[in-house]
Amino acid sequence: MLSFFIILPILYLAGNVYIFWRGRQALKSQSTGVKVLLSIIFWGGALSFFCSFLFRNLDMPASFAQTVSQVGTGWLVFTLYMVLALLVFDLLRLFHLRCKYSFYLSLFLTLSSLGYGYYNYQHPDTRVINMVINKPADIDEQPLKVVAISDIHLGYATNKAMLAEYVRKINAQRPDIVLIGGDLIDNSVVPLRHEHMEEELSKIYAPLGVYMVPGNHEYISGIEDSEKFIARTPIVLLRDSTVILPNQIQLVGRDDRHNKGRKILAQLTANLDKSKPVILLDHQPYDLEKTEKAGVDLQFSGHTHRGQVWPMSWIVDHMFELSYGMKKIGNSMIYVSSGLSLWGPPFRIGTDSEMVVFNITFKE
Repeated sequence: MLSFFIILPILYLAGNVYIFWRGRQALKSQSTGVKVLLSIIFWGGALSFFCSFLFRNLDMPASFAQTVSQVGTGWLVFTLYMVLALLVFDLLRLFHLRCKYSFYLSLFLTLSSLGYGYYNYQHPDTRVINMVINKPADIDEQPLKVVAISDIHLGYATNKAMLAEYVRKINAQRPDIVLIGGDLIDNSVVPLRHEHMEEELSKIYAPLGVYMVPGNHEYISGIEDSEKFIARTPIVLLRDSTVILPNQIQLVGRDDRHNKGRKILAQLTANLDKSKPVILLDHQPYDLEKTEKAGVDLQFSGHTHRGQVWPMSWIVDHMFELSYGMKKIGNSMIYVSSGLSLWGPPFRIGTDSEMVVFNITFKE
């Protein structure tokens, strides 16, 4: 993990130097004043990526903080797509296929992709899954409607206004229960307290309650601060604990892998009645074969975002046994969500944001 945080800034800076060099070539006929102005704008955008992390715990005006966050993290994807486009044109030059306006075409293609990605991110999907659990539950009206979300990443990027829209979408489903698979908070609780986001979270309504588990970002934000904020809402935080709902469904919430002392899954389910339904929340989808052995009927996870943008989605698909969607292992169904919102760059390219609705029917 440490090597990742060293390699990424090096590659990022190298990519921006490459874009800057190619841009200087394209703008060689422009006046010195224009070159200086564009250079300042370019490096201001590039360096704002680092500012978005350095400023994360500062109490700043929400509009300014959101601008720094979205420009800074958005520049990461801008860099990726510009470098890929420019490299394609440079490779074509090796085959004596030259394009006089390669820089401008690269810029156009990149900005068009980002425009599409931003629109796609702002319009999350609602994925409805009808499933059967062959165990009894004390439910008057079937199916049980479960709204499951993950990776909301509330903060300077996903602000209170966006949260209000998410809450509206959740409540519009009229869920029996709401499950949050971790990473409710992004990098700090400061913007959540500043905007009083607990007011919107308190509007989520489900008769059987709202439950969540920590994700890695609750630990990045400070797990104690995260717990204190969540305690100001009706959300029940499960950390290596189990809740038996009035309908006899057993809900298991596993702490995140950041807690090196967390219990193993077999410990959490050892004393459960395996003849009754068992639903597991576990933020990071690892060791999926242990889910079936623990007697879990449905596991809901997040974390992967499915890479958020292409070609990162390809990489993430190879990093995880299941990076997105549903998989059946024995008698267990495992669902990994791509997330309702996202971390960092406000783009979805080749992936989708989503809210998942499980309509669960129980049988003897």
